[in-house]
Formats: sequence, C-alpha cells, structure tokens
Amino acid sequence: MSSRITRRQFLAGSLAAGAALCASPSLAGKAGRELKSMTQQVEIGRTGIKVSYLGIGTGTVGWNKESNQTRLGTVKFARMIRRALDCGVNYFDVADIYGSHQYLRASLKGVPRESYVIESKIWFRTSKDAQADLDRFLVELNTDYIDIVYLHCVTDTKWATDLRPMEDALEAAKQKKIIRAHGISIHDLGVLKAASENPWVDNVLARINPTGIKMDAKPEEVVPALQRIHAAGKGVTGIKILGEGQIADRREESLRYVLGLDCVDAVVIGFETPAQIDEIIGMGNQALAGK
Repeated sequence: MSSRITRRQFLAGSLAAGAALCASPSLAGKAGRELKSMTQQVEIGRTGIKVSYLGIGTGTVGWNKESNQTRLGTVKFARMIRRALDCGVNYFDVADIYGSHQYLRASLKGVPRESYVIESKIWFRTSKDAQADLDRFLVELNTDYIDIVYLHCVTDTKWATDLRPMEDALEAAKQKKIIRAHGISIHDLGVLKAASENPWVDNVLARINPTGIKMDAKPEEVVPALQRIHAAGKGVTGIKILGEGQIADRREESLRYVLGLDCVDAVVIGFETPAQIDEIIGMGNQALAGK
C-alpha cells in the first residue's frame, strides 16, 4: 500500500538536516486548504479521527506476511517509527498481509495510545471471520481498539453485496468501539467511482500520483472520483504517491501535485530510513510555504 523509495534514489537527492526538516513552514497551503505542515493534524472525512497529514506505511512490496519495512528487522523498523514520532507524525498504516502489526507494537512500546492513530486491513480473500481477525489484530498490536479498519485491495464492483457479512461485523465492532471507522482500500476504477454512493464506507485508501503509475487509471479519471468521495463526507487517504518507488525520482513533483488536491485528506508513504522521512517532510513543507 505504500510508495517505495530506494536508498539509492534518496541518496541521489539532497538531504537536509533532520531537525530543520521537522520544523513547520509558516505560510498556508495550496488550493485554499489551511494545511501548513506535513505533520499538521487533519481530520479524515467526518470521522472525528485526526491524524498528521503524512502517515507512515509499512507495506512496500508487502505480501505473505512481510514487506520491505518488516525485512528491515525490529531495530531499524523501530528507529524509523521513532523518527516519525519525533517529527510529529502520528498516523501509522499496517495490514495483516504485511506482517507489520507486531513490528509496530514493539516500536510504539511506552507511547501513550491516545497519541497515535493506527489503521489496518483485513485480507478478505482468505478471511473466514472478520471478528476473529479483529480480535487477533488487537493482540498483535497490543491495543484495545484500532482507529480504522479496511477491507484490503477491493477490486470487484460487487464487493458491497459479496462481502456483506464482513461489513456487518466491522459495523458491529464500530458500535462496540473496537474500531472507530471502516472502509475499503481501492484497486479498481469501477470500485473507486462507486465508493461515494456507499453509506457503509467511512474512509477509502486510494492510489494517486500525477503519472497514473500503480493507479486505477490516469489522474484525469481518478481525481473526479476522489472529489465525489470527499464531497460525500468520506475520508480519503492517498497511497502510491511515489508509485511504489517507480517515480521516486519525481518525488517532489508528485508530492506537490497531491498537496494541491483538496480531495485528499492525508497521505501514507512507505519509508525505509529515517532520512527518507526527513526529506519528504522537508519537501512538503517547502511546497506548503510556496517555495
């Protein structure tokens, strides 16, 4: 779910000092939005859930219970998460299929639960019991609740009918305050176009960048759908901002493009070093400052 940025690609760009990059610019953001910093707290849709605009992804090349982030090992993974926290990032994206729950749990040990937001995803293709999955997630994450839970990688426009038992289970969990919101991570243009009309959907994870790489379609088709979803009061978190690393050499262009979209509430990017977090925060803050 996250955009890959390789070490080589990052070293090709200039890296400023970490402390300076964590500072917030003073000018307002683009497109009439009040966003002033990559780490500013924003609301996801109408859920009441507030997150830093920038979220940390843990699923680069994620599959079969591992990802580039988990392959870093516990120590390097934790170092990255702690750097994000130091910079003011409090939004963390994990998933069952990434195998990243326990890595995040270890990284956040000792951090007050109310100070960060976790979203996870159920791999519905193999899941037999959504409630059992949630119970396991809570143990793996060592938490009493998960802020947002998505049905992962939805590609069929009939999902709302076919996955009704899972939707009902997640709604019941929401009523019990086991989760705070639910939604879908979208990997199909038809699903994207229909999401605004579905009352069950609180939030979506949607692929967006200026090139169309690793997206459901070109931006000229995707953006109007995102605008409708956002106008319907649903949360929109942008993913694949860097096309899972395929457009990492155009990261500043892509970041500026997405920052200019009022229909995107927040973004999640998969990082592999603390320096990468610093660079993206610095780039975004400069863009928001009009530089």
